[in-house]
Amino acid sequence: MALTHRLAILADEPALSALMLLAIDRLQTGFLDPAQVKASHAFMGLDSRLIADGTYFVIENGGEIAGCGGWSRRATAYGGNHSAGRDDRLLDPATEAARVRAMYTHPDHVRKGVGTLVLTLCEAAAKMEGFAALELSGTMAGVPLYRSFGFEGVRPFEDSGVPMLLMRKPI
Repeated sequence: MALTHRLAILADEPALSALMLLAIDRLQTGFLDPAQVKASHAFMGLDSRLIADGTYFVIENGGEIAGCGGWSRRATAYGGNHSAGRDDRLLDPATEAARVRAMYTHPDHVRKGVGTLVLTLCEAAAKMEGFAALELSGTMAGVPLYRSFGFEGVRPFEDSGVPMLLMRKPI
């Protein structure tokens, strides 16, 4: 079946949160040790601000949620509602990159184009708002996809002992 997409709504939050937990626990195991997977829960997860801003997409396959992800015109780089260091400041499209945020694929739908569709939607939407670049904080599980989409590594960093890579792409 073909993938479809729509903007997320508040009523999607329970299903999206469940998908995120499943993706964190199952899809990072080849890249992180069990302690790092557990530590990921301290900062990864749902950011309701993206839904409220109308920049978060739900990807469906046959009526089932296959994945989700979005972008932000705000300064918060990554993390969920519970994460420390959130910054709701609006970015300046003339000088700052839009943020790609909270990309998750259901384990039953990996390698079906979910991530590529999310990135394509994010790039188009950010470009329409005048942004000239995208930036994201990639998990090691996501880095191969991001590289294939044209993102380049800027600098590695860690959060809670979990390795990540700041990545950027001109659009």
